[in-house]
Amino acid sequence: MASADDGTQQQLTDATRGFDDLFQNELDNARKIFVDSDSPFHQLGLGVCAFLEAALGMETALLAEAQRCLSLSEAGSKKQLKASKYAKRTTQFPPGTEWELLNSDAVILLGLNHALSESYMGYLQCLYSLNSAHSKFTKLYKTVYPHGLDAYATPATSPPRSNTPSVASSAASSTLSVASTSTTTPSAPASILSRRSGFFSRFTGGASASTPSSLSPSMTSLSLETRVHAERGSVDELILSGTAFGYGLFNLVFSLLPAKIRGVVGFLGFTSDRKLALQALAVSANHTDVHGVFAGLALMTYHGVVLLLSGYQVDEQHILRQYGAIVDKLSSRYPEGSLWILNRAKILRMSYDTQGAIKVLQDGLKPERPHTFAQADGLLIFELAWTLLSQRRYQEAADTFIDMTKVNSWSHGTYYFIAAGCHVSLGNLDKAKELLEQIPALLDKKKIGGKDLPTEVFIKKKLAFYKEKAARLMGSEDDYVSVMKISPAEELAIFWNTHSRIPHDIALAHITELSAFTPPPTIPSPLIPSATAATPSTATTALPTSAPPDLDTPDELAIRALLLGITHRTAGSYGPARAFLADAHAQHAQVKVSTWVAGVALFELAVLALKEAQARTEGEELGEAEKRGVWEGAMKEAEGGLEKALALATQQVDLSSRLDSRIAMLRDEIALKREMLAANAAASA
Repeated sequence: MASADDGTQQQLTDATRGFDDLFQNELDNARKIFVDSDSPFHQLGLGVCAFLEAALGMETALLAEAQRCLSLSEAGSKKQLKASKYAKRTTQFPPGTEWELLNSDAVILLGLNHALSESYMGYLQCLYSLNSAHSKFTKLYKTVYPHGLDAYATPATSPPRSNTPSVASSAASSTLSVASTSTTTPSAPASILSRRSGFFSRFTGGASASTPSSLSPSMTSLSLETRVHAERGSVDELILSGTAFGYGLFNLVFSLLPAKIRGVVGFLGFTSDRKLALQALAVSANHTDVHGVFAGLALMTYHGVVLLLSGYQVDEQHILRQYGAIVDKLSSRYPEGSLWILNRAKILRMSYDTQGAIKVLQDGLKPERPHTFAQADGLLIFELAWTLLSQRRYQEAADTFIDMTKVNSWSHGTYYFIAAGCHVSLGNLDKAKELLEQIPALLDKKKIGGKDLPTEVFIKKKLAFYKEKAARLMGSEDDYVSVMKISPAEELAIFWNTHSRIPHDIALAHITELSAFTPPPTIPSPLIPSATAATPSTATTALPTSAPPDLDTPDELAIRALLLGITHRTAGSYGPARAFLADAHAQHAQVKVSTWVAGVALFELAVLALKEAQARTEGEELGEAEKRGVWEGAMKEAEGGLEKALALATQQVDLSSRLDSRIAMLRDEIALKREMLAANAAASA
C-alpha cells in the first residue's frame, strides 16, 4: 500500500507539533506553529486553540476568532476532498478519507462553537452542524471500521471484578478492557454487550444488526484478519483514531443528554449506544495523534462525572483503574499540561485522598510552572475551590472561588455567592454581606442570550428568600445575612454532590453543625450529639418565645433534612439517613422556593437503597440466591424512586437538568447491575 503523499504527511507532522505544545500548556508556542501554514490542519489547530480558550473559560469574545479559523479549515478540507476524488490512493483507505475526517472535525467544532454563544440562533446553527457531522462520522465509521472495533487495542490495564457487587465485562466502563495495549487479540465480546443499545433503544427498538455490539463470532474473526495497522504519526493513524473519536463522542454525548432533549434528537433521527461510544473512544485513546488525546480527555471527563454525580457505581475500583490508566499515559507524555494535572487530582479525590488531590492542584498552580494557558489553569482553580469546600476549609475555599473571577468571565455572581456562603460558615457575616451585595450588579452585567444562567436563577431566588425572612422577623430586609443559617455554599454543593466523598470526621462535623440549629431535629441518630437532640413533643417548646428558631420555614427544614440524610449516608449510618431523606421529601407540599429538594431527596434515597444492598451483600454471610434477592429489592426500590424524582424535575425546578442527567447515569448503573446478576446466575446454573 502506498504511503500518504509527502505534502499531506508533512502538514500533519508539523501541525502535530503544535498540538503537542498546546497539551503542554504552551499555548503561545502552539499558535506560532499553526500560523506558519494555511493548511487545513494548521487552521484547525488555530481554531482549536481559540475554541478551548472560549469553552474552558467561557470567553465569548474568542468565539469569533474560533469561528474564523474553523471556517477556513472547513473550506480548505472541503477543497482538498474534492481534489482527491479522482486522485490515486495514498492511504489504506479510499482517497480523500483524511480530508473527509478533517472536514468533519471542523464541522463539529463549528457547531459546538455556535452553541457556546447560548443564543437561539446559535443553538439552531449548532443543531444543523451536529446533524451534518453525525452523518459524516457515521459514514466514516462504516468505511474505516466495517467489521467493528473488537480487534483494536485500548488503554485498559485490568479486567473488572466478577465475584462481588461489581460490574461484569458488559459494563459501560469496562468496554475499555477490550484489549490491553500490549496485545493484538481482543477479549471475547460479552453476550450482555450485544443486548443493550443505550438510552435510545426506547426510540429505535435496539441496536441495528450492523452495529459492532451485535457482531457474530465469525465477523469478530474476520475483523482480526482485516484490522488496519498504522504507524505512529501517520495519516492512517489519523484516520483510524479520528473516526473512532468522532463516532464515539457523538454516541456518548447523545446518550447523556437530558430526557427532554433526547426526545428531540430522537425525533431528528439520532441514535446512540453508550457502550459502543466508550469502546470507540477507548480505541481512539490508544493512538498517539490529537484525536487520541481528545478521546482520552473525553473518557476522563466521563469517568469523572460518573464517579462524582451518579452516586453509586457498580464497580468503582474498575472505573478508577481505567481512568488512571488514561491519565498515566497522557500525563507522562504531557507532564506540564493542566488538563492531565486536573484529572490526576480528580482521581485522588474520587479515591478519598482529598489531601493528595489538594496538593496536586496546588502544585499545578505554583508560579514556577508555565502558565500560558490561563483557561486550563482556571479548571485547576475551580476544582481546588470545590475540594477545599468539601473539607470545610472555608477561608481558603472562599479565596479560591474569588480567584476564579480573575481567570474567566463565566458567572462571577455564582463565585461570589459560594464565597459568601463560606463566610457565613465562618461567621464572617460582614464579609458575606459585602460579597452578596455585589451579586445583583454582576448578574445584570452577565447576560447570555438575554437569560440568566440556571445557577443565577437559583441565586436570585435564594437572595429574595432571605430578604423576605429578614423583613418578616426584623421588619427590614437590610440585615438579611443574619438570618442565613445553613450555608448557601453547602446548599449549592448538593448539586455538585460534594458531600458524598468526604471523610467520616467531616461528615460528623456537618451533622453536628446542622443539628445545632433550632429547632433541633426530631429524628433520632447515634451521630447527633444528645444535647441537640429533641423529641417531637419537646422540639417546639424547648425555646423561649422571645427567640425565634434558626430555621422557621419548611424550605430550610427540608434542606437541613436533605443534608443530614446525605451526610449520615456518607458516614455509614443508613437508618437515620433514610429517615432524614424521607422527611426532606415529605415536606414538598409546604416548600415554597426550594422545590428542587423533593426530587433530589428521592434520588438520594435511590442511591441509599443501592449502597445499603452493597454493604449487606458484602458484609453478611449470604447465599447467592439471598444476595440476588437483596439486590432485586434494592433495585426495584431505587427505580421506583428515580421514576418519581424524574417526574418532579420539571423545567420550573432549579437545576432540574442536572438531576435529570444524574438519574440517567444511575439508571445505567442499575441496568448494568441487573445484567451482571443475570449473567452470574446463568453461569452458576
